[in-house]
Amino acid sequence: QVQLVESGGGLVQAGGSLRLSCAASGRTFSSYNMGWFRQAPGKEREFVAVIGKTAYTTRYADSVKGRFTISRDNAKNTVYLQMNSLKPEDTAVYYCAADGGITVPTIVGPYDYWGQGTQVTVSS
Repeated sequence: QVQLVESGGGLVQAGGSLRLSCAASGRTFSSYNMGWFRQAPGKEREFVAVIGKTAYTTRYADSVKGRFTISRDNAKNTVYLQMNSLKPEDTAVYYCAADGGITVPTIVGPYDYWGQGTQVTVSS
């Protein structure tokens, strides 16, 4: 069982930056691929970024490439999402998720554990 708690969301102007954190419980954090997803009102939850268990592999949605960076600190059981050059269309609830599989998934289905989400609002 893994419990995930996101933090770091808030209100920011377009062009600004935020760093989201996701703290995981348990001693097996390094056994999980960690992903970030987001969901805007009236839209489906969508993939943002994922990082593999050893941080060797990272993948990003095309919409955030070059602006967002995912990282992890296995000693602190924490995954981060650094978000730069934010746009109003980045406004959403951001969720972190954990997957214990072999591949590094970019879709919702394989993820076993989810946080409660943190709101990010980007004003124009």
